[in-house]
Amino acid sequence: MPDGRRSHNPKDAGVQFDLHPEEPNVMQFATQVQPARSDAADLSELEAALDGDLLRPGTAAYDEARAVWNLVHDRKPAAIVRVASARDVQQAVAFARRSDLEIAVRSGGHSLAGFSTGDGVLVIDMRGLRGLHIDPETRTVFAGAGLTAGEVTAAAAEHELAVPFGDTSTVGISGLTLGGGIGFLARKHGLAIDHVRSFEVVTADAELVTASATENADLYWALRGGGGNFGIVTRFEYDAVSLGETLSGALVLPLTTDVVRGLLEAADAAPEELTTITFIMGAPPAPFIPEELVGTPVVMITLVWAGDPAAGQEAVAPFRALATPIADLVMPMPYPGIYQFTDDGGVPAPNMTRSIFARDLDEAAIETIVARMSSPETPAGAITQLRTFGGAMARVPAGATAFAHRDAKTMFSIFTIHVAPEKIADDAAWTEAYFAQIAPAATGVYVNFLEAEGEARVRQAYPAETLRRLVEAKATWDPDNVFRRNQNIRPA
Repeated sequence: MPDGRRSHNPKDAGVQFDLHPEEPNVMQFATQVQPARSDAADLSELEAALDGDLLRPGTAAYDEARAVWNLVHDRKPAAIVRVASARDVQQAVAFARRSDLEIAVRSGGHSLAGFSTGDGVLVIDMRGLRGLHIDPETRTVFAGAGLTAGEVTAAAAEHELAVPFGDTSTVGISGLTLGGGIGFLARKHGLAIDHVRSFEVVTADAELVTASATENADLYWALRGGGGNFGIVTRFEYDAVSLGETLSGALVLPLTTDVVRGLLEAADAAPEELTTITFIMGAPPAPFIPEELVGTPVVMITLVWAGDPAAGQEAVAPFRALATPIADLVMPMPYPGIYQFTDDGGVPAPNMTRSIFARDLDEAAIETIVARMSSPETPAGAITQLRTFGGAMARVPAGATAFAHRDAKTMFSIFTIHVAPEKIADDAAWTEAYFAQIAPAATGVYVNFLEAEGEARVRQAYPAETLRRLVEAKATWDPDNVFRRNQNIRPA
């Protein structure tokens, strides 16, 4: 690293791709951790250096802490560092490097690919970093990396503020933000990364640095969409938006080609204050669903009108006109209320995901969606999700952040929850076949919606020029690929 590129933050301590690359060469760097050997005695040395806790195999706390959201990934780490400070993260990174231990970083634990855990790795569990400070006058939010989107959203709403996060309250802000952060405010206010003023980061050589537009600007650029490749963020500084009462909720319609075609057209034509996320699935056994319709395929349009609720009624009208609603739960509510409609998405379960960005879904794709989701062979836990973009998200230049798919019009995703263990192979085959029918429409992919799908799919997440800059940033900030349990960008 050239002199002058990095600067310590003395404030509170708070191109080829390979999912399993070779172990890095150990660099020499300054640290307070004593020279370590990878045995039980070494873990004791690490434990003594921590403000937080070290969880070892064979304890109840370890078994509880190793569980992640996607239950397909039942892994047994070598140990789990439950950090209490940014200093703990530095200690853990230094120890792992000196001991040749692979690092997995866990905050919310929602990594689709299971990158926040692993067999024999050192998990750095960020959930203890829960500091939160909101300055309503400057609309500034300082948030510890262990917080969830729901926790920050609820606290900000007390000041009629919001940070544009995702669509599920239990997702950690760290992984969500580092991948981009697409949610219910995307059309009106853009992505989570569009509102990050600065990051506090522990680098591969265990330094604590700040990344912002004026300090370590290359790292700041890379962290906004490049995932966990460049360091471990310990604190985020966000620029919040003003947001009081919204018109939000869910509209449940029958599944037909006319409804799917119409909702895509209506979502694209809607004012940018309206963002929709649509779930095509079997009707859930909810109080608002007639008993005789439970399990039948429906279109559930969840939406947020980020403006005057009265004005939003006109924007919602085209969706209500698509078909006689099975349920209409769209009403004025505080912004955090939208999360009640996606709570099930935060429940741990074994599942698989396939997703693409597309400029359009043509008639053949719409017919495929309806046929697949109406078929008797459809897995009970299958969900098709459709999102329509534009607005503020699209106005940011593609090269301004490492998330470059600003011109994406639509995102198509399949989530298949494995409700019957004996049918996992059948579920997977159905999901892959369905995805193969839609995949030709792809113009890219959202890095946060990738599983471990190989180099070609990682390349779809980053256009060529973006990838070139990311490889350069990786070579600068993590030349030995210490942080590789992610959608990995290897240094040149």
